[in-house]
Amino acid sequence: MVNEGIITEEQLQHVLDVKKEENITGKYFGDYVIELGYVTDTQFGEVLARKLSVPFIDLTNPDFIFDIDAVKKIPETLAKKHTIIAVKITGKRLTVASHDPVNFYIFEDIKVTTGMDVVPVLSTKSAITKAIGKYYSMQNTSSILDSVENQFVDSIDIEAIDAESAERIDNAPIVKLATTIVENSHRAGATDIHIEPFKTFTRIRIRVNGDLIELMNITNVVHNSLVTRLKIISGMNIAEKRIPQDGRFSQTVDGSVLDVRVSNLPTVNGEKVVIRILSTGDVGLRKITDLGMSAYNYVKFNAMIKVPQGVMLVTGPTGSGKTTTLYAALGELAKPHVNVVTVEDPVEKNVEGINQCQVNVKAGMTFSAALRSILRQDPDIVMIGEMRDQETAEIAIRAAITGHMVLSTLHTNDAPSTVTRLVDMGVPAYMVATSLIGIVAQRLVKKICHECKTPRISTEEENRLMSIEQSVTVYDACGCSKCNNTGYTGRTAIHEILLCTPEMSAVIANNGTIDQISSLARSQGTKLLRDNVSELVLEGNTTIDELVRVTYAV
Repeated sequence: MVNEGIITEEQLQHVLDVKKEENITGKYFGDYVIELGYVTDTQFGEVLARKLSVPFIDLTNPDFIFDIDAVKKIPETLAKKHTIIAVKITGKRLTVASHDPVNFYIFEDIKVTTGMDVVPVLSTKSAITKAIGKYYSMQNTSSILDSVENQFVDSIDIEAIDAESAERIDNAPIVKLATTIVENSHRAGATDIHIEPFKTFTRIRIRVNGDLIELMNITNVVHNSLVTRLKIISGMNIAEKRIPQDGRFSQTVDGSVLDVRVSNLPTVNGEKVVIRILSTGDVGLRKITDLGMSAYNYVKFNAMIKVPQGVMLVTGPTGSGKTTTLYAALGELAKPHVNVVTVEDPVEKNVEGINQCQVNVKAGMTFSAALRSILRQDPDIVMIGEMRDQETAEIAIRAAITGHMVLSTLHTNDAPSTVTRLVDMGVPAYMVATSLIGIVAQRLVKKICHECKTPRISTEEENRLMSIEQSVTVYDACGCSKCNNTGYTGRTAIHEILLCTPEMSAVIANNGTIDQISSLARSQGTKLLRDNVSELVLEGNTTIDELVRVTYAV
């Protein structure tokens, strides 16, 4: 690696020193060099493959196609034991991906089990773990559903099972079903799971890229048992079925620990459960360069977070990525010589070096109570999860005036209406004008799949939406195997950034209307949400449908 210029001599020495210091059995040089961030696991795998003269395959590449018949050749227990997965059959030879392709004993084990000659190839441990989870769970789901329906367990049995041995619990069909639903949803990139009871069946849907898609339908006789299982693991009262409840649990999927929030609501056909899969605590924070901002907006955002005191607000509807933007800003601001305190409901990511408090209304730990206490904790930067009421807003604004940097979120449609919302909440206009640094309004826009998008010429109506005079080439989403027939792959954020200049402060202090604030912001160079999404349409990165969905107003 040093010879190929991938790492330096100093980095090599540092890795060796850390390895010697920790001296953990079964932890190799590769684990350390990846952990310290000097190389990615794929880079290390490619170098190791060249060194061992073994082919390297990237299992995370969407173009790589697994042979399902090959996967079935190796039992799941054996695949998990050795972290291996079969990828191809050629005659009597089985190609097997392993992160340890020179371990003779593993391949002897496979040879005895399958009766085939083994051709080892190298892949990364994380990619193999994910592939095992994905391809074996596909086979398991239908068999689990069959066993659940054949061996129906009612809620009393579940409670009995829960008191028994851990092994018996994990093998109970209903428990396997609950685990599989969360696993499959996470692998599909879902943020929420909806378990909805109807008269004759229970529908399970997942939210992927902002849209709900059906995962599976199950017989409604299983519904009560599934809900009871979810209530047990998330710490709810299983005897109470008349009032809504909230809970949370964690689950390990493909090596990463998920933080899962559960909300339960009684409906006419039974209890509806919505499961929110939160970003895992061990996932690194996004940097502000990874937020999808245009170069123009990035310069404005950077200028905002350099201001030492005042209020910076991030606004948008639920699920528009506000918290991600706030955490990215905190990651930039949290330096060793600064005291950062947050109050959130709930704490979504644990950030090292930051003091995070969680709201607990029952115990009297509300946003306003926590904020009052935080201001006596000598903070430099305060982050408030959401300004929900007049009291919280007033304390936050006063904190900014007295020399603190305050970051928070609000639910408003755009940047100019945020100012009038604060005034409507009871904060005097002069205080808003003196404390405000700037506002970031944002939305999440689905990115079009580049494999199946189809070009066409825009209509006059669409030209008017994009504020252009001549027709241009735009793209429609179609759907293919790569994007699961949705026409879209992933999402990006669009931003509208309003900076509070001296002229803007004067307009706000004089109780300026939304139109006055908006026209001044535009004259000072603020690009509206529609301008940003129009740019994405013209670049061929999203569709007119998305432009209408995100920015349409009557």
